[in-house]
Amino acid sequence: MIILFSGGGTLGSVSPLLAMHETFRSDDEHSFLWIATKGGPEVSMVKRAGFRVKEVSSGKLRRYVSLRSLRDIPAIIIGFVQSFLFIWRERPDVCITAGSFVSVPLHVAAWILGVPTWVHQQDAEVGLANWVMAKIATVVTVALEENVRHFREKKTIWLGNPVRSDIRAGNKREARQCLGITSNLPVVFVTGGGTGAYRLNQLVAETVQNLDGICEIIHLTGKGRSSGMVERAAQFFPNYHVYNFFLEEMKHAYALADIVITRGGFGTLSELAALEKCAIVFPKAGHQEHNVAHLRDEMAVVVMNEQTASGHHLSAMVKDLLEDSSRRSLMGEKLSGLIPAAKPSEMKKILVMLEKSVR
Repeated sequence: MIILFSGGGTLGSVSPLLAMHETFRSDDEHSFLWIATKGGPEVSMVKRAGFRVKEVSSGKLRRYVSLRSLRDIPAIIIGFVQSFLFIWRERPDVCITAGSFVSVPLHVAAWILGVPTWVHQQDAEVGLANWVMAKIATVVTVALEENVRHFREKKTIWLGNPVRSDIRAGNKREARQCLGITSNLPVVFVTGGGTGAYRLNQLVAETVQNLDGICEIIHLTGKGRSSGMVERAAQFFPNYHVYNFFLEEMKHAYALADIVITRGGFGTLSELAALEKCAIVFPKAGHQEHNVAHLRDEMAVVVMNEQTASGHHLSAMVKDLLEDSSRRSLMGEKLSGLIPAAKPSEMKKILVMLEKSVR
């Protein structure tokens, strides 16, 4: 069976697909392809996972009137032609996505050519790309039970969110060697997602001096998202460890972390839930605010606003959480209960169902 995954632009739509791939690759009869955005941050990651990758043009669909939409129309048309020809040549048995605009032309082409499609909805708010693709999808799965109501009931399944088992494989001893942690201080891990978060990076740089001698800070800034403040802080504070990109190191950073400071992407939140980690979340305006609203109300995460917060506010919250291990544990347990991980057996059942629809 040839399985064609698609997604990218950011890494949010990539993480659950890599978890699905991990589940399906145990069966030798499957082979895997990936459609990625041209020059996208996902390309190196999916190649490392063993995919044969095709990069195609992509443009963004918008719910509002914008001149940028007109500019993106040629890229969307080119992406559709590239996707159509790729499917025609490779003859995949199923196409799977968890969102992103590079997937829309591909899934339209698959629908035209009679290839079954699977759309996974992970965010609390349904994005335009998934809303479009779900109309023609063979099956839709959702991470959150309440999202079943947004799609046709007969083809929608509450699955939970796929999470890679690799994130649980971190080793604290190896992590300390790999990431340069020599003290026994608690560890705060900061990640702005696959493409980083400039304002969050600034806040953390402001915070470092207030946490000197209190904790070790591992800061994943994202490629090209560092700043002069970050670089100066890294020179003066030995407890501050700055990196711009992780692959294998991610599991080790998770293993060490007593607190994780992050954006509100659902892929990252799902990983933190699987690991029962205490999290401080700075959601981007829009769908990430929807992702964390219920988690905040249930006190499963601490939510802060990057526009109104300061380094002083952030360091005070970190100190409070480090001093209260019971609160950290309870937050991790609540988060795990609110975002269940998808079961590999359920994912395999859906794939078998799609395989039968091909025959």
